[in-house]
Amino acid sequence: MSKLSLSFLERDGNGSGRVEALRTQALSLSLSLCGLINIRRTAQNMKVLIPKKSVSIDPAKKKKSKSPSRAKTSVKGKSRRRVEPIATANEGPNEHEKIEQESSEDEMNHEDLVEDNETHQSIEGNESSEDEDFTRTEEIKDSNEGHLLGDDDEAGEAPPTVEDSDSSEDEVPSRNTVGDVPLKWYEDEEHIGYDITGKKIKKQARKDKLESFLAGADDAKNWRKVYDEYNDEEVELTKQETKLIRRMLKGRTPHAEVDPYAPYVDWFVWDDKKHPLSNAPEPKRRFIPSKWESKKVVEYVRAIRKGLIKFDKPKEEPPFYLLWGDDSSSTDKSGHGLSYIPAPKPKLAGHEESYNPSIEYIPTQEEINSYQLMYEEDRPKFIPRRFESLRTVPAYDNALKESFDRCLDLYLCPRTRKKRINIDPESLKPKLPSRKDLRPYPMTCYLEYGGHSGAVMSISIDVSGQWIASGSMDATIRIWEVETGRCRKVWEVDEAVQHVAWNPLPELPILAACVGQDVLLLNTGLGNDEEQQKIKELLHVETAAVPDESGSTSIVSWLQHDKHEGIRLKHHKTVSSVEWHRKGDYFTTIVPGGDTRAILLHQLSKKLTHNPFKKLHGLPVSAVFHPSRSMFFVATKKTVRVYDLLKLSLIKKLETGLREVSSIAIHPAGDNLIVGSKEGKLCWFDMDLSSKPYRILKSHPKDITNVAFHRSYPLFASSSEDGTAYVFHGMVYSDLNQNPLIVPLEILRGHSSTNGRGVMDCKFHPRQPWLFTAGADSVIKLFCH
Repeated sequence: MSKLSLSFLERDGNGSGRVEALRTQALSLSLSLCGLINIRRTAQNMKVLIPKKSVSIDPAKKKKSKSPSRAKTSVKGKSRRRVEPIATANEGPNEHEKIEQESSEDEMNHEDLVEDNETHQSIEGNESSEDEDFTRTEEIKDSNEGHLLGDDDEAGEAPPTVEDSDSSEDEVPSRNTVGDVPLKWYEDEEHIGYDITGKKIKKQARKDKLESFLAGADDAKNWRKVYDEYNDEEVELTKQETKLIRRMLKGRTPHAEVDPYAPYVDWFVWDDKKHPLSNAPEPKRRFIPSKWESKKVVEYVRAIRKGLIKFDKPKEEPPFYLLWGDDSSSTDKSGHGLSYIPAPKPKLAGHEESYNPSIEYIPTQEEINSYQLMYEEDRPKFIPRRFESLRTVPAYDNALKESFDRCLDLYLCPRTRKKRINIDPESLKPKLPSRKDLRPYPMTCYLEYGGHSGAVMSISIDVSGQWIASGSMDATIRIWEVETGRCRKVWEVDEAVQHVAWNPLPELPILAACVGQDVLLLNTGLGNDEEQQKIKELLHVETAAVPDESGSTSIVSWLQHDKHEGIRLKHHKTVSSVEWHRKGDYFTTIVPGGDTRAILLHQLSKKLTHNPFKKLHGLPVSAVFHPSRSMFFVATKKTVRVYDLLKLSLIKKLETGLREVSSIAIHPAGDNLIVGSKEGKLCWFDMDLSSKPYRILKSHPKDITNVAFHRSYPLFASSSEDGTAYVFHGMVYSDLNQNPLIVPLEILRGHSSTNGRGVMDCKFHPRQPWLFTAGADSVIKLFCH
């Protein structure tokens, strides 16, 4: 019966439902007679695999063939099974009994059926050695046996047809009937849904990873199992389903019979045709008026007459207009394609301009007298007066003048239409981090150092952070203890002190000070005995003067200063500043009026003086050493030049764009520097980025006296003659793609202005986030966080 059903389904797709019913009926009859195998296992083992593609049956051949047989025919080069169809129930009861007898014999013989299935698979394997496409019949259930073996079949009538369906949901109905309800609603429940009878579907016990691994290792078919979360069960894929999945993963069609490159079938005959569709003459109906259109026109006319269709009436201009209204909407005044912009309306007269205003609008005589003391632009243009009647009102004095001014405004004043952009001003501000996140930084004044009688011009902090030196206009140099504010030592010199600087080495507490044309190297008396012995040897000069390298007259005289137990370097002109090298043996001095000897380098150990920069482009202002490399920065009034000390060559020239440079400071990393100017601007240079300023900060209203970087914290500060010091957060990142972050933090006030001068110098503590400021009011202040 299985073979007959296969042959009939391949021949006739329209009768597949009837043959399916016959086959199911014969199978149920054979199972009831044998009783050897249970119903579900027999149905699963006897699933008949049939191709989806069916072949139509020729009616002429159907009448000639009466007995089933097996044959093979070739259709378009493909091998197919050709079996004559079985006789239907209408051909007689004898033929129907033969069919049922043969089907019962075939179904009872399980081995013959398996052999038939293998033969069918081998035939289909010849068509495609790699891909096969099959469809399984539905499982036969016990509840359907009685219905299939009814009285209608015994009478010889055809069984009811079964509709074909490609949906997998029809073949295997879902066990869970909750529908589209999300499964997360059942997370806290003991069941996962309800079956078709309304009973709860209990959740299965979940295996841990070890148990699932051991189960997968023991089961050879574990790779075919898929967990169905909807029904809470594991589903094992069949071989046919895995083949379909493999074909789809390879990008092929699921069914092997589908030809993706089928030849194109041209349904038209193009031979001896001038036109693709038709060359018939034009019909007569295209040349006569359309009756349908005429009827439609009549309907529209009747609708218009009845008022069902209404048209927009033309807009009528009003015969009068508002005299004081806005004429910006008028379009007849636009000429030459330009948009008309009306003139602004003059201010209308108010109550105060009335001939009989209220009493509260009339000013008193005292108010009128006070108007005379005001500036002319602040004085009111019209003073209200009160008259008894309109006849007593005199002519307005400024009537002609105001009319003439109005005409001038209309004639000469250009008017343009400004497009306003609705942007929140706060959104245009740069997003800076909060100041609370950038702590610590100096905020409040913690300590004051008082003792100088003149303006403190310069301060310097010891490398240990314990001592601070100051030089003042009162011709004294003082050393203070930072934590207590106690003055430890005082040197009285002949002239005002312009600049002081500590030696950067902790074992050499030597202080350099600029006093007029001299530079004094003083022994501070700090340190142990060994350090003091070494300092005394360094500060001892045997000869009075040392000639320079060229053999001519000496550049600087190295003299022993017996009064203060130090060395005196006598220059030919006034010295403005002194700076130490990081190793503590070299230092540089700036002589602004020195021409070719404006910048000098001195070596303390050998008591030598060098003049490497005999030709300078501009008046020097400041000079500092690089914190880690053999580079030297020279700041003139307009530019900053960077030199290589080993090669004595120019490396880079930085264009400040400022009116006059006043001070310079180098970042501890050495790649960034800040420059202060006498116009209140502060420039940040990134030497790896450009020779132009990266940022220009306009912070102080007056001259900037000094700028300074902190050694360890991302802080820098600037002091000005306006009596304030600004503290900034300046973070330099190691990533070259990220620009430095500059955030203003605090404005430190406290110094009073003396003779038009405010804060003269500022320095950071070497270890703590503290800032020292020296003011023209002879006070040194310590600001802490």
